[in-house]
Amino acid sequence: MLKLRVGGFDVCLINSRLEFLRELSGVKKILIAVNAEKLSNRNYGISEMSRSHIAYPDGIGAVLAIRRKGCASINYPGVELWLDFVRLYQDKKTFYLIGSTQHIIDATVSKLKTEFPKIKIMGYRNGYFDSASEIASEICVHKPDVILVAQGSPRQEITMSTLHSQHAALYIGLGGSFDIYVGNKKRAPIIFRRFGFEWLYRLAKEPARIKRQLVLMKFGVLVLLNKH
Repeated sequence: MLKLRVGGFDVCLINSRLEFLRELSGVKKILIAVNAEKLSNRNYGISEMSRSHIAYPDGIGAVLAIRRKGCASINYPGVELWLDFVRLYQDKKTFYLIGSTQHIIDATVSKLKTEFPKIKIMGYRNGYFDSASEIASEICVHKPDVILVAQGSPRQEITMSTLHSQHAALYIGLGGSFDIYVGNKKRAPIIFRRFGFEWLYRLAKEPARIKRQLVLMKFGVLVLLNKH
């Protein structure tokens, strides 16, 4: 996979969604979604993970930063990527799910089994625990091929790193994807997504996000000034 250094991260350039999914088939690394917020916050631990694992552009901010460096990549939202992966590999891979509340994870597993009858879910649990080492033994017993972790950043990266040291598999960080999948939260309408204004829709729905959005606006200015 071709990588480009962007804001301290080594980000994979994606030409085709299907091609990217196929490249992940035999990979046993951590998949990190890189968006404007991650690039702005520059969490050293996560950026270091991108060197040996796989970071990909999840959001228009990351794509614009890549373009400013003279390269090209499509945007691949994690909320879509994980379902595309399940759809493609439901009968070829085994899965384990971690994240959100017990109610949401139960609903997620139930819906997955309905939508993807061939899926093999080896186990699952909510995202509320003090340390990932608490569930490492269960992961090592079941040995899933793919572990989906929806805890939000940077907690999910810490969880994935801890578990990966115990069991090599493909780990995919998903943020709030389970909540969206079961309808607990809604994504922006497609018109907002198409033109890169999903963040504006989320701000209108959740005004409390204003501090986070100010960070993204600062990032936008830095991109325009070629500082990323």
